[in-house]
Amino acid sequence: MASADTEVMTTALHISLITETFPPEINGVANTLGRLCDGLRARGHHVELVRPRQDGDLAISGGAELLLCRGWPLPGYPGLQWGQSSMHTFLRRWQQQRPDVLYIATEGPLGLSALRAARRLGIAVVSGFHTNFQQYSNLYGLGLLTRLLTHYLRGFHNRSQLTLVPSASQQLELERRHFERLALLSRGVDSQLFNPAKRLPALRESWGLGSEDTAVIHVGRLAPEKNLGLLKRCFQHLQSTYPQRRMKLIVVGDGPQRAALEQSLPDAIFCGAQRGEALACHYASGDVFVFPSLTETFGNVVLEALASGLGVVAYDQAAAAQHIRHGYTGVSAMPGDEQAFCEAAGWLLEEAETLRCIRLNARQHASRQGWGTIIEQFEGHLRGACTGEQVLADAATSS
Repeated sequence: MASADTEVMTTALHISLITETFPPEINGVANTLGRLCDGLRARGHHVELVRPRQDGDLAISGGAELLLCRGWPLPGYPGLQWGQSSMHTFLRRWQQQRPDVLYIATEGPLGLSALRAARRLGIAVVSGFHTNFQQYSNLYGLGLLTRLLTHYLRGFHNRSQLTLVPSASQQLELERRHFERLALLSRGVDSQLFNPAKRLPALRESWGLGSEDTAVIHVGRLAPEKNLGLLKRCFQHLQSTYPQRRMKLIVVGDGPQRAALEQSLPDAIFCGAQRGEALACHYASGDVFVFPSLTETFGNVVLEALASGLGVVAYDQAAAAQHIRHGYTGVSAMPGDEQAFCEAAGWLLEEAETLRCIRLNARQHASRQGWGTIIEQFEGHLRGACTGEQVLADAATSS
């Protein structure tokens, strides 16, 4: 006969997941949340998704598993939006059908109103730190607001029972800024989708490349926070170092900097945003993956590139710090050292056998980084938060 403890551990949870971005939107946060939501549901949990309406949602009215709210454009970030504050909606809904725990993935008005409603009702809250908005503010001409934004984010997350962060480097940075009760929840990769077997000679031919040529590829949102000026400098370094080698720069993604990049890189091939099988084929048809960003909380694209069997060059932080063993599964440089970054990329191309071995090692490592373990850990964090529910209720009544 099962013990009471075993019965508790196998009880399905009622989880409310609040986010301003979700698939089919294309970004790392949306991808991660889609995986977590699907994984929890596959494990038998009831997940209520709360998000702003997206294009194509006009015919959707919501229901027990979906609550749609109004969204407002996010300044300087076309295609993304803040969710409208909905505290009274949450209070009515959660008084009628009370969740066991909330997971708040974004810190905008929607997330803040969910946090306030949960504290009033004494519902357990776990938050996620998915985006370095406090670093973005400098890049979008809002440098004076950086301290204020950091203060807001710290206050937001410190009011939850636990904040999940995707990388050890991010956890150390937040601890330095006095964020409390942090736990690591890494990311996984679908290594069946992102697979060297998806390489397409016809796609490479459309890029003007043969089997012995080099496709230097970048995948990601084309926005100021991605440090894309280094992408150009790195590619120019490769061209000058190996003038006899035919190579092309392939840029996959879209965003506010695309037009400027197309002007700056007239010989590069811009493929626009890709998803699913098409995205996997673009990765696998490349050779070297260049990722110059300095603002990632994780960087899902690094794992996707490793799983696709590419030689990856990135700064030694976030996903790269966790998954790149320099000279074995990829190459890395100290954050901000542009010369070392370019030289690391050049080293990848010195010897064909070196690059071949690194690509094989990258694939082997990434193929062990599945989502199953991540989702199990996520479930454990949510269950753990539920045990502190009464403490949260007491705190809420005194606040």
